[in-house]
Amino acid sequence: MEKISCPGFQAAGVEANIKKQGIRDLGLIFSERPAKVGGVFTRNLVQAAPVVLDRELIQSGQARAIVVNSGNANCCTGVQGMEDAKTMGQSVANDLGISSDQVLVASTGVIGAPMPMDKVTDAIPELVKSLSPNGFSDLALAMMTTDTVPKLVSKQGKINSNKFTVTAVAKGAGMIHPDMATMLCFVCTDIDADPDYLSYALYMACERSFNRITVDGDTSTNDTALILANGFSGVSIENSIHKASFQGVLDDVLLYLARLMVKDGEGATKLVEINVSGALSDGDAHAVAGTIGNSNLVKTALFGGDANWGRILAAAGRSGVYLEPDRINISFNDVLMYHNGMGCGPEAEKIATIVMKKPEYAIHVDLQIGNGKATMYTCDFSYDYVKINADYRS
Repeated sequence: MEKISCPGFQAAGVEANIKKQGIRDLGLIFSERPAKVGGVFTRNLVQAAPVVLDRELIQSGQARAIVVNSGNANCCTGVQGMEDAKTMGQSVANDLGISSDQVLVASTGVIGAPMPMDKVTDAIPELVKSLSPNGFSDLALAMMTTDTVPKLVSKQGKINSNKFTVTAVAKGAGMIHPDMATMLCFVCTDIDADPDYLSYALYMACERSFNRITVDGDTSTNDTALILANGFSGVSIENSIHKASFQGVLDDVLLYLARLMVKDGEGATKLVEINVSGALSDGDAHAVAGTIGNSNLVKTALFGGDANWGRILAAAGRSGVYLEPDRINISFNDVLMYHNGMGCGPEAEKIATIVMKKPEYAIHVDLQIGNGKATMYTCDFSYDYVKINADYRS
């Protein structure tokens, strides 16, 4: 696996036996100096203990570490669940020699099961000892649940000819939907920036990435995106030009991870980009794209390689926005399937079927009534999705 790092940060991932033996399930990020922090969290009203705790902790605007476990969501676990989240943070803080209010906590996995805290606390000394500048790959492995591949990326940018780095790890494969997908994402950067700006930049990047993907229309109780900025590069975000430069890199990093999530969607065999244009507004275009991307009938057609433009048109029609069916164009890549209120015939469907055999392609829906546009990323709905989720807890 490619070695990925970020100046001034260390990471690790170890086996705590929260899940099956031989699988990493406890991870850590540590900033070698105090870092500014920002966060974006689930909009689900049912929220796990770590989400509630982190919302409170980031109000200080500063953090040094993030500890994360997979295999247990620590959600709907009552007062004990909150105590367990705090204990995770305190145990890491003790071994790092920092204050517990500088340690953020994240969990992912089964809802409602008590945290196996003895296993967690027993593994933390090894976790801290394993910290390494090149430990992000191990961290990414430790965060996985039904993911089949680890998700991490690093990209550099420039401000006034000075380089800065944005490195991020994420997990997510099921319960993926806007508000904010079902995922954890931790971003490390060596810039220096105001915490309020960091939260805003992260929010905007999430809107353009994690809130533009769908696997199954479900969201989680644990969705968390956090950003730590330690200023190690000496680059400061001081004006609108700096913000635009940083935002561009952050957007690219999160969109890359978001696309990986859809591509790795539970049981998925296709990554499909849905582009809607010609709507009365961007909001209308997003509503149409989201309705198409979440349609089970569309998603099963994608799996079967059935160029069923009727399902796409029907989904657009029930999206709740104004459109004129006879003006809509629907294409698979550059193959026009529906035009002037009618299908384009068997030959077009034959060519589109070839397109649908590709692992990645685009569906274009042009409403031709305005300038609004939006993009969503979805995947197909396969037999394996049902199998995975039918016995997830076992």
